[in-house]
Amino acid sequence: MRRDPSKVALLAYDGLCTFEFAIMVELFGLDRPEFEHWYTLHVCALEKGPLRALGGITVEAPHTLRMLDQAGTIVIPGWRGLQEPAPEALLRKLRRAAADGARILSVCSGAFVLAEAGLLDGKRATTHWLYADAMAQRFPEVTVLPNVLYVDEGNVITSAGSAAGVDMGLHLIRRDHGATVANVVARRLVVPPQREGGQQQFIARPVDPVSPGGEPEAAAMAPLLDQLRGSLRRDHTVGSMARQAKMSPRTFARRFREVTGTTPHKWIQVERVRLAQGLLESGDLSLARVAERAGFGGEQLLRLHFKRVLGTTPAAYRRAFREHA
Repeated sequence: MRRDPSKVALLAYDGLCTFEFAIMVELFGLDRPEFEHWYTLHVCALEKGPLRALGGITVEAPHTLRMLDQAGTIVIPGWRGLQEPAPEALLRKLRRAAADGARILSVCSGAFVLAEAGLLDGKRATTHWLYADAMAQRFPEVTVLPNVLYVDEGNVITSAGSAAGVDMGLHLIRRDHGATVANVVARRLVVPPQREGGQQQFIARPVDPVSPGGEPEAAAMAPLLDQLRGSLRRDHTVGSMARQAKMSPRTFARRFREVTGTTPHKWIQVERVRLAQGLLESGDLSLARVAERAGFGGEQLLRLHFKRVLGTTPAAYRRAFREHA
């Protein structure tokens, strides 16, 4: 008998990732009387409850793993540990469901469960960028894409860290019900209606590292980085930055890479992109003015570096991310 794709089984387990779980409840479990056809959500317990979830709460699920034998859509909302093996009973259920044509989705670290079940062999997949290397090393038969929001391989869809599960869920809703319905759901969630799966994960600027021993070059570099962020419209060269740091250009370039993990030129361009992001999200400046204020000088360089850093265009980013009154 053909499985009903609108019948969604959402896994709950001890050590549950609360946010990833809640995202799926919000997408597929709310009553939506404005639509003639919608999903029915069935929360399935991996173990006997009550199940502990992050944040000190507990969950009692009304269904067992038997629901995975009926559902046409199965979701693994994260997993309790990268090195924690999934129970064989769960893996067997997932393999059988996949063979029956069920759609199987994972959020964040949930991709490790799909990979352990062999459902990602020979396929592309993604997970949180922090876990991508570990996944690639543990499952070499999987092509891990570390810088995308989600990967749709037909009946297997994986998403990146936490909130990317929203993008994956809206993508599936769009597949099932069309763009108009997906846009209504996105509006209710107050999120952008569509971010393409191939768009890069928007990783916030990392904290500038300070070496464990508190080496003076790391501490001395921090004020310079702050000065550079405040003067991105100016032309900065290795020579001019080295003079500010009171170092020779060669020494400065070496120590800059040690502290930031990249070259001065690349660091400046990424910071300019970050500044442009904020301007695009919160204002009505033309792209030419955004480029000028961010230090790119012109739209062509803005587009070039925006695409290189974020994998999308300034115009597409503005449409998706600008603030709405």
